[in-house]
Amino acid sequence: MGSNNKKKVVLITGCSSGIGLSLAVRLASDPEKNYKVYATMRNLEKKQRLLESVKGLHKETLDILQMDVTDPLSIQRARDRVQEGQVDILVCNAGVGLMGPLEVQGPEEMRRVMEVNLFGTLQTLQAFLPDMKSRREGHVLVTGSNGGLHGLPFNEVYCASKFAVEGACESLAILLQQFNIHVSLIECGPVNTDFLINLQKTEPGDSSLDALDPLTLCLYQRFLMHCGMAFQNAAQDTEDIVKVFLDAIRSPEPAFRYYTNGTAPPLVKLKNTKVDGLEYIREMGKHTFLQAQEENHDHI
Repeated sequence: MGSNNKKKVVLITGCSSGIGLSLAVRLASDPEKNYKVYATMRNLEKKQRLLESVKGLHKETLDILQMDVTDPLSIQRARDRVQEGQVDILVCNAGVGLMGPLEVQGPEEMRRVMEVNLFGTLQTLQAFLPDMKSRREGHVLVTGSNGGLHGLPFNEVYCASKFAVEGACESLAILLQQFNIHVSLIECGPVNTDFLINLQKTEPGDSSLDALDPLTLCLYQRFLMHCGMAFQNAAQDTEDIVKVFLDAIRSPEPAFRYYTNGTAPPLVKLKNTKVDGLEYIREMGKHTFLQAQEENHDHI
């Protein structure tokens, strides 16, 4: 147990796939065994992929716990199962997406995005911050998104949830510096993970689109084409994202915001420098729709 005391205890949400799974494996596989990782997921039936990734090699450095970020009791149960009695590094990574015209989104779908992305993050923080505050140390990392930094058409609910997370984290960071607790947002663009596969998306041909006006429907089809090209040309591998998380975790003075591609996207800079907001709105429209508009102009 002596060497265990030197390990940093890490708890990660959303570990059944993608960034959470890859980060859990990487930290649990640390050659120096610097970390004890608690990989959590809502549905333990999905743990097989994680178990296959570690192949039984990391029994001392990895535990898998059930934790549903939308259920405060589930969060508390997971917290109470941390054998060391404390979490040094908390990674709020669980998230869901929702894409499609706002008019066709049902209340349950919209509520689910907010429950997981926003309230799930806040409830997880509520459970783990008191101990960090009492010990006057800790590091909170949150998986952010370009969709929390600037608006994306047909992602209104998702962006609303991620914008809210940005505001919550920024507000907390101001307070938590008084407790020697660092907050870091890892801002991701397109990533090659199951997030896109699992994304709740209104598909072309869905009957809910029948009531839409023709221009919105046409623009949505073009947006889907734009997304396909963006993922093909710009999507990062999960390992690239994990490296940024590791930089933040290992830093003695972690930054508040990390961009996984190294720099803020040009559209973020434009939004922040042209404060009336109109130039960003116009440029985002061109960036998203113009090429497809030119190719399909006759169909509008």
